[in-house]
Amino acid sequence: MAYFDAASSAPLHPVARQALLAALDEGWADPARLHREGRRARLLLDASREAAAEAVGCRADELTFTSSGTRAVHSGIAGALAGRRRVGRHLIVSEVEHSSVLHSAEAHEADGGSVTRVPVDRRGRVAVGSYEAALREDTALACLQSANHEVGTEQPVAEVASVCRAAGVPLLVDAAQSLPWGPVGGDWSLLTASAHKWGGPSGTGLLVVRKGVRFAPRGPVDERESGRAAGFENIPAIVAAAAALRAVRAEAAEEAVRLRELTERIRARVPRLVPDVEVVGDPVRRLPGVVTFSCLYVDGETLLHELDREGFSVSSGSSCTSSTLTPSHVLKAMGVLSEGNVRVSLPSGTPEEEVERFLAVLPGAVAEVREKLGAPAAAAPAAVREDALVVDALGRRCPIPVIELAKVFGDVPVGGTVRVLSDDEAARLDIPAWCEMRGQEYVGEEPADEGSAYVVRRVS
Repeated sequence: MAYFDAASSAPLHPVARQALLAALDEGWADPARLHREGRRARLLLDASREAAAEAVGCRADELTFTSSGTRAVHSGIAGALAGRRRVGRHLIVSEVEHSSVLHSAEAHEADGGSVTRVPVDRRGRVAVGSYEAALREDTALACLQSANHEVGTEQPVAEVASVCRAAGVPLLVDAAQSLPWGPVGGDWSLLTASAHKWGGPSGTGLLVVRKGVRFAPRGPVDERESGRAAGFENIPAIVAAAAALRAVRAEAAEEAVRLRELTERIRARVPRLVPDVEVVGDPVRRLPGVVTFSCLYVDGETLLHELDREGFSVSSGSSCTSSTLTPSHVLKAMGVLSEGNVRVSLPSGTPEEEVERFLAVLPGAVAEVREKLGAPAAAAPAAVREDALVVDALGRRCPIPVIELAKVFGDVPVGGTVRVLSDDEAARLDIPAWCEMRGQEYVGEEPADEGSAYVVRRVS
């Protein structure tokens, strides 16, 4: 089985496994105690903090270990907002942040705060000027991920940190995806990360708060981790996390070159091997091991099952899953095709042969899914109304509305239009994306008795 979902969670690094087993024997005692076992545990905790701080590029006393990356984000945002409450209650985030950041923003709004959500371009990248324009006198905190977890696009963190610093606003960086590849540059104020993203054990995160940043921990506190992460430290997991981070950093420069070549191969060959595919994300400023593409006329969940049967573990930001009927917030913010979405994220050490096997298997898997969905072959349920062809796709989820559009489009004369009736939110993204890929004109969205009508004009 080829595991191609490292952006969700990387396999446990061999060094982490060794460190974890050793620390289970040596680091079980309370590091706050003065007896021999406690001192031994304290030495392990302090050494791990020093190693992690060196990898991040901060002081050891600025770094706190938390119970997860999500907890680090929640605690970091809440603490920074509370520390600067006298300044104001305005928060800035990008539209493509990890859900932990967006959930914190929603909680802040529910508590009476205000939030500005900065848009991104079709490559998933924010404009520095947009962050600068969002800054206000009452802005307490800005947040920006270093790299996107779904499409791999890297963000201009250093430039955004500079404009925030000039305005006296701290910037919190979610570095979960990029930290294994190198420290985050720029004059940021807070940083979060999660050990399972770099081959450490799950349930261990990092929160860095630079000296001088106003910060007030929320909720009950105790004497541990500077009062920023209550509870007994999981020292074996912390030791393993720090050991794994040091190990992957030692391999990062060489491995980044190798994985980037493999993902470039996927980016270049998938559109040639599979028709009607859109490769998304920035082609240059992106993580080494992540490549994401979307396939027209494909149910994303079905495609993932087909690839799983062929021995490949991949993930998807598609709306076509059993757990959600709305498009990925990242793909939605980018305005790109959401149906049939596949994210390939290669872990360190991925063999070239596995990538070649994936490229050999993918065309057949996509073709099989399309055949099951009947894309596009038989006549669509359509009726002629006045001068427009109407496709009724109400009650049918992606990618069916686009498939039905494609089935009848060849019967429309040049200059003619098709109105696709759909109540699936994904159609708002996927039908315009289909038009762009096909070189046809997307006229726009119109109200309908049920759902919406998406109007497409044939221009060639």
